[in-house]
Amino acid sequence: MISRSTYVSILFSACFCMFQTPQTKFSPIFNGKDLAGWKHVGDGTFLVQNGLLKTVGGMGLLYYSPEQLGNVVIRVIYKTTSKTSNSGVFIRIPEPPTEPWMPVNKGYEVQIDDNGDEYHVSGVLYSLTKTTLRPGIPGQWNILEITLDSNRTAAILNGVKTTDYVEGQAVPPKRQWWEPDRGPRPYSGYIGLQNHSEDDTVFFKEISLKSIR
Repeated sequence: MISRSTYVSILFSACFCMFQTPQTKFSPIFNGKDLAGWKHVGDGTFLVQNGLLKTVGGMGLLYYSPEQLGNVVIRVIYKTTSKTSNSGVFIRIPEPPTEPWMPVNKGYEVQIDDNGDEYHVSGVLYSLTKTTLRPGIPGQWNILEITLDSNRTAAILNGVKTTDYVEGQAVPPKRQWWEPDRGPRPYSGYIGLQNHSEDDTVFFKEISLKSIR
């Protein structure tokens, strides 16, 4: 027979587990088998090979179609094939895209490119925020966590914070036609992965979500 204190402890632990919701853990939205739940627009494509997503050609965008996302942490585990490999994680896309440039100009791109300058390097909001840090590791698996918290966007790459941006903060002017239009973004939106060009190959092995509300 167990003691009353042990019984209470077991009961407390059981109740605690019951009230832990799935939102406290990361849940994958890429199943490692196929592109269920994902749609592609633009040129090129994504292939599923050996449980990984592989970019092919471009420029295109693979976006998660079931829902818009906000108040969430997005964890992306990716591997570039060279220092100049170019891709990105798009967030806060206001509506389902029909071509790849609307997400550039109406959403944000968390850059993947270890060869860019401080405004165009892995972990920043492309051309909008900057970092002098370079925690991306070409040719190895990198862990990128993007937090969408109402009007705040933060990114942590391999444990190093590279972006912490709040809507309305000053950003540099648009200098090139391919850089995003300036202006506010929605608090929630669709997310996607970029296949940039035939010269850029990037692999993704995890895209998962964790609610923060």
